[in-house]
Amino acid sequence: MEGRRRNPYELTDESPVYVISVAAQLSGLHPQTLRQYDRLGLVSPDRTAGRGRRYSARDIELLRQVQQLSQDEGINLAGIKRIIELENQVAALQSRIAELTAAVDGAAAAMRQREAQVHASYRRDLVPYQDVQQASALVVWRPKRGE
Repeated sequence: MEGRRRNPYELTDESPVYVISVAAQLSGLHPQTLRQYDRLGLVSPDRTAGRGRRYSARDIELLRQVQQLSQDEGINLAGIKRIIELENQVAALQSRIAELTAAVDGAAAAMRQREAQVHASYRRDLVPYQDVQQASALVVWRPKRGE
C-alpha cells in the first residue's frame, strides 16, 4: 500500500479486536491459560487504556499453534517460546534477505545502465588497436656450396 494511506478503521489480522473471553473461546483455551501465556511472553496481546487485553486474529492463530505444540507434540512452554522466537527470527531474516536482494538488483541495474552510457560515449573515429599475432615459423638459410 505504498503511496496510499491506510484506513485507520480497516481490520487486518493484526487488529486487536477480541476481548479475552472471545479469544479463549476462539482458541479453545481457558481465559486463565491465556493470561499465563501472556505472563510467559508466548502471546502478547495489545492493551486498552484500562489495561484490558485485546487479541488479534494473528494472536488467536498463535494461541492455537501453542496449544497444538503443547498437547499434540508434547513440547513444554519454554520450548514453545524458543520455537516462536526462532520462527520470528527466521521471518525477520527472510524479510531482510528480500530487502538486500532488491537493493543488489537495483545496484546491478544502475551499474549496467552506467556501463551502457560509458560505451555509448566512446569515440567512433578512432581505430581500435588490435594485437597482431606474430608467426612462429622458423626459417633456416643455408648458402649454396661454392658461392
